[in-house]
Amino acid sequence: MRILLAEDERDLNDIIVKKLTADGYSVDTCYDGQEAMYILSYTEYDAVILDIMMPKADGYTVIRRMRNAGNNTPVIFLTARDSIPDRVRGLDLGANDYLVKPFSFDELSARLRAMTRTQFGTTSSILSVGDLSLDSAAHLVTRGGTEIPLSAKEYALLEYLMLNRGVVLSREKIENHIWNFDYEGGTNVVDVYISYLRKKIDDGHKVKLIHTVRGRGYVLREGSEK
Repeated sequence: MRILLAEDERDLNDIIVKKLTADGYSVDTCYDGQEAMYILSYTEYDAVILDIMMPKADGYTVIRRMRNAGNNTPVIFLTARDSIPDRVRGLDLGANDYLVKPFSFDELSARLRAMTRTQFGTTSSILSVGDLSLDSAAHLVTRGGTEIPLSAKEYALLEYLMLNRGVVLSREKIENHIWNFDYEGGTNVVDVYISYLRKKIDDGHKVKLIHTVRGRGYVLREGSEK
């Protein structure tokens, strides 16, 4: 999933980015509310992490602007302000969750998983397509009961395909959700990683799950295109 992190404490910002990247997320980052609003005006995200006390524009202003513009991306506030009125204000403005500093990175990851599950209409941490299973809590992928080791980027791509099972995803949409602004690779990056996944997921199995839809993109489902 692709996440925007707006946190003005640079050391904390760096630590969160490293943690989330290791968990397979693609993370864009900024250090003030004004830049966050600018980025959100032209980039689509699966979740946003907002500090409340930021320079130029606080987190309340950012989420108010988001919701007024019809942007319903899930938002979690990350802040040292832990009073009940502060929490109520943030939730009333449209935040989906609220995490108080200091916090556990494992809890942050769990709350992000819960938010994105809700966004994609699933209630379980385990996604399944045929005999393929992905446990986002354990970060474990199996097919036919056999564990499949994946790189962080392969895992992120597979999770995105599974969350959108049966939906044809264009190369552009996949790239926009899996790679962040810092990516400097080739233009065929999606095709390359789809090839990596096919070798690990489909090779040796009679039923193929990853399919190419000519001129449109890729889809994860059981059986070939009808």
